[in-house]
Amino acid sequence: MAGELVLLDFWPSPFGMRSRIALAEKGIPYEYREEDLRNKSDLLLQMNPVHKKIPVLIHNGKPVCESVIQVQYIDEVWHDKAPLIPSDPYQRAVARFWVDFVDKKIYDLGSKIWKTKGEEQANAKKEFIECLKLLEGELGDKTYFGGESLGYVDVALVPFYTWFYAYEKCGDFSIEAECPKMIAWVKRCMQKESVAKSLPEQEKVYEFVLQLKKLFGIE
Repeated sequence: MAGELVLLDFWPSPFGMRSRIALAEKGIPYEYREEDLRNKSDLLLQMNPVHKKIPVLIHNGKPVCESVIQVQYIDEVWHDKAPLIPSDPYQRAVARFWVDFVDKKIYDLGSKIWKTKGEEQANAKKEFIECLKLLEGELGDKTYFGGESLGYVDVALVPFYTWFYAYEKCGDFSIEAECPKMIAWVKRCMQKESVAKSLPEQEKVYEFVLQLKKLFGIE
């Protein structure tokens, strides 16, 4: 099931990072194509005509859209290498619940932190920390959310670490001070080459956020 594999992506996207990590963890070679989201390629529009968004994983000419679906697809196609999704039905359901939680909460709250000020920002920071504390509770004393090995929830959540510094600078708070177990987990993940090589530097993402703030007229 190797064949031609292409990932249409944009470097600061935490969603694209999920697919990068999953492919790296399984040692699957692929072609990375950077997209200009202000001038989307014909290939992107052709492969994702519904949402017209990255990331898009193209396997033998067939598109797989949406990052969590891509991670599932990667895990199913290359199931013999570094399994990410639990084989036990209940554990799989639990993992899917927390991935869904991450998708519904983390990106939107993080965006509010750098896009807003005053009371709205304060509320976003408060809810963001509450969400991370809930995730810390689920992590418990485990090495990873997946247990002793990197798993589905880890792959879904750890890309947002690249945005933490931007959230902290824009929101004037410390995530590590509030959620030390979360940052300790991040550091364990970052010891894995598949994660470390798939994530851009936090400072680079912060510079990108500053450009966005300027573009959107957010001071």
